[in-house]
Amino acid sequence: MPREFFSHVDNWVFDLDNTLYPPQARLFDQIEIRMTQFVMDHLGVDHAQANHLRHHYWQTHGTTLAGLMREHQIDPEPYLVEVHDIDMRHLDADPDLAARIRDLPGRRIVYTNGSAPYAERVLAQRGLSGLFDAIYGVEDAGYRPKPEREAFQAIFERDGLAPDRAAMFEDDPRNLTAPHQMGMRTVHVAPERLQASHIHHHTDDLSGFLAKIL
Repeated sequence: MPREFFSHVDNWVFDLDNTLYPPQARLFDQIEIRMTQFVMDHLGVDHAQANHLRHHYWQTHGTTLAGLMREHQIDPEPYLVEVHDIDMRHLDADPDLAARIRDLPGRRIVYTNGSAPYAERVLAQRGLSGLFDAIYGVEDAGYRPKPEREAFQAIFERDGLAPDRAAMFEDDPRNLTAPHQMGMRTVHVAPERLQASHIHHHTDDLSGFLAKIL
């Protein structure tokens, strides 16, 4: 099973949202509501148009923020603070996942299209604080979002990470294309399996998958 496919890996890269916590937690539902409100407030459009633009920018530019920056010159810092100001009290700690991540050999990092401070809050709520060697947000890639290859390159160069010795765990299949091209082992973490040439493995149970690697 997957153990032999990861024998060369000593760099482990994890997305955050819907990857290091289950999608049933629905944190991103809260974020999307705040994104839509931000678009309404800053572009002066109604809810329906703001919701349309939020999704359109995500499809076209990789993230809503990237679209707002490129098409409306929005300052990213207030946006990141506002959209990530959400309630996490219902997010449970996962000691089994923490143990699996702790046992991974080599360097472990989180790389999210959210902000690093937001990622730190999520990790604390999940009981995953202190397990990662670095936490990178979109700000650390100069606000370039995944799935852009330049965003991955910026983070990996900053980290000193060798892609050919790394694995990427991610819920959005778009964000596994560049890692696959760069020589990484790719793992799609999602409830439904997607057949695609740039996805090496699929799991709907991250902790169980890591246990098989270990």
